[in-house]
Amino acid sequence: MTLIIILACVFLAVFLMVILGERFGTPMTNEQQSKYGKIIRLLVFALLVAALIKAFI
Repeated sequence: MTLIIILACVFLAVFLMVILGERFGTPMTNEQQSKYGKIIRLLVFALLVAALIKAFI
């Protein structure tokens, strides 16, 4: 029963994010996309390095 409640909450949260994102979201410019793309690449690399360090220590 607990699993069903958790799944329902997750489904409701995703549903609200999609609805609100479509209604109030604004498209990003190419400059914003490239800026966020660079930042995300660095963050993913840092997370991978941190996971490797955690796995070996």
